[in-house]
Amino acid sequence: MRIIFMGSPDFAVPSLHALVGAGHELLCVYTQPPRPAGRGKSEQKTAVHQRAEQLGIEVRCPGSLKAPEEQQRFAALDAELAIVAAYGLILPGPILQAPKGGCVNVHASLLPRWRGAAPIQRAILAGDDITGVTIMQMDQGLDNGPMLLKRQTAIGRKTAGELTRELGALGASTLLEWLGNPASPEPQPDEGTTYANKVDKAEARIDWNRDAKEVERQVRAFAPAPGAWFEANGERIKLLEASAGSDASGRPGEVLDATLTIACSEGFIRPLKVQRAGKGVMLPGELLRGFSIPQGTILL
Repeated sequence: MRIIFMGSPDFAVPSLHALVGAGHELLCVYTQPPRPAGRGKSEQKTAVHQRAEQLGIEVRCPGSLKAPEEQQRFAALDAELAIVAAYGLILPGPILQAPKGGCVNVHASLLPRWRGAAPIQRAILAGDDITGVTIMQMDQGLDNGPMLLKRQTAIGRKTAGELTRELGALGASTLLEWLGNPASPEPQPDEGTTYANKVDKAEARIDWNRDAKEVERQVRAFAPAPGAWFEANGERIKLLEASAGSDASGRPGEVLDATLTIACSEGFIRPLKVQRAGKGVMLPGELLRGFSIPQGTILL
């Protein structure tokens, strides 16, 4: 099948790779433009851009698809289908209508739950037990097109990074399953609709006035990036892995012992992996050997 692929982050790479491996003709890859990243702020290509170049596929990085000239370039590819996976740009009507089979999206949630930009993080934050992927036919609404195929997985204690990798692979296999045996579209129900707003970095600051289970979910939802964090000794400390416990006696944010156990409004958090600015990931004991946070300290 003659396919245009549209995607940007790591989540989308397995779907691209699966399409090539299955023998489909990839006419072109659309992805977000390179952007400054890292300490040096040098321009960095998206994960999809890098993989497409390795595969020898033409890559296009328009900043918008609204211009008629850009829409004409897209239509001129004469694709049978466009596959979209976390592309990051709104697709105007002429783009959605250009491929003969329209545009099909690999979405990282069990629609209609968690339509929108950050379904993986929102599912973890909400304490959902399961999530999954939905292959859906795109229209001009926000992830509200008819569903083609769904597959689910348990969330457990997975971080956003771990769940992204798992759902990326599940999305790729589910996409190939649908392409091999296309199912009839099923309209999304209105009941159960939720929206996954884009993650704001301000959400990553830990509020010890929450209960320990909420804080533990916050840690997993923002690991590895942007990283949930608290302030100690005037410095920002990322908390990348933690366990939650009950029966703590202390004020919210109080350091309860010499191993950095921290009281919440209910229960406590026991850090398992932490990171200082400009340093590598370390165990709490390693942090405390060179960075004193005494028992009784109230963390912000």
